[in-house]
Formats: sequence, C-alpha cells, structure tokens
Amino acid sequence: MSWLSDPEIWASLLTLTVLEIVLGIDNLVFIALTAGRLPQESRAKARKIGLCLALITRLLLLGAISWIVGLTHPLFEIRGHMVSWRDLVLIAGGLFLLYKGTVEIHHGMEEDSGTEAPTRRKASLLKVVLEIMVLDIVFSLDSVITAVGMAEHYLVMAAAIVIAVILMLLASGPLSVFIHKHPTVKMLALSFLLLVGMTLVADGAGFHVPKGYIYAAIGFSIAVETLNQLAASRKKKG
Repeated sequence: MSWLSDPEIWASLLTLTVLEIVLGIDNLVFIALTAGRLPQESRAKARKIGLCLALITRLLLLGAISWIVGLTHPLFEIRGHMVSWRDLVLIAGGLFLLYKGTVEIHHGMEEDSGTEAPTRRKASLLKVVLEIMVLDIVFSLDSVITAVGMAEHYLVMAAAIVIAVILMLLASGPLSVFIHKHPTVKMLALSFLLLVGMTLVADGAGFHVPKGYIYAAIGFSIAVETLNQLAASRKKKG
C-alpha cells in the first residue's frame, strides 16, 4: 500500500476524476433529457438507475482491459480507413444520438406551438432505462479508454470513475430541473446532443475531432445562454 503515499498517484486520481466528469457531461445531459419524458414521480428513479448503470458499465469495461484493446483492432478497410468494433459502436451511438436529438427537438417545437399530437404518451421507465443503457455503453468506451491510457493502477482508475459518477449523481437532479424549467436551455442541450452525435459518427469514420474544440463550443454556447438568462431575469424584475 506504499503507493498511497505517492503524490503522483493522487495527482493522477485528481486529473482522471476531472476528465471522467468532463467526459460524462454528455451522458448526464442525455439522462436528464430522456428521464424528462417520464412522469414527474419517476424521473429521479430513472436518473439514479441510469447513472448506476453507467458506473457498472464503466467498471465492467475497465475490468476487461484486454477486450477493450481488442475492440480497436481493424476488422475491414473502407477507402484506406481501417474500421474496428470501436468505430462501429461509435457510429451506431452517434446515429442514435442524432435520431433522439432530432425527434425530441421536433416534439419540443410542436409542444411550444400547441400542435403536439394528443396521442403522444409519456415514455415507460423500462424504455427510458434501455435507451440510457445503450448510450452508457457508447460513452463508457471513450471514458474507459481514457482512464486506461492515463493511469497504471486499476484501483486509481476505478476510484476516479466512482467519484465522478457520485458527483454526477448529486448534480443530476438540479441539472434536470434547470433544463426542463427553461425551454431555451432544453433546446440548447438537445443541440449539444446533435453535436456530440455528429462527432461520434465522424470519429468512427476516421475523422477525429479534438474534444477540446467540442467543449469549447459548448462552453461558449453556455456562456451566451447564461447572459440571455440574466438579461431575461433583469427584465422581469424591472
């Protein structure tokens, strides 16, 4: 246990925890939006189940490091790009995000205009959990690959993942309430899902987009929306 007194281990744990939180923001937003389709009394339960599934998925994938490495081995080639299982998973997950984001934007616009079809019903808890589970696998792949590449000790990687998911669990409730309370924020969050979905498809197709660019664009959009919310709040007070 001498490694516990190693400052490099603690620095690695801190850095990896921050990265896991950043990489988990996409998953957290998706869970908040998907759980929002449930009745009010079931939303918290769906969020907790979704994040627990994310934790279990990441720890299981982390324990199967050799299998994770195998997912990056080429399966076939398309126009000079070697396609692996990881690429196929990213493309499928990206297309799923694009589909879900587009559908939710469509329903959101119809609800705002008052033309939403009366036959649209709330989603079931099982359906929402299954959708969250599918995206958990996609988001967990990148998260675990990052963890494996940054730390040598399994316990450090596992601890970072557990801490990150616990913090996300604490933030999921307030985030979900805020998103659904402000329609413009909800639409912005849906646009983030479209952006992330397109990035996953591009990554799987061999066109790697640095995550820094994506998060910079998201951060800029959040800053602009924050200013809009502050301006709207001042107008109401005035």
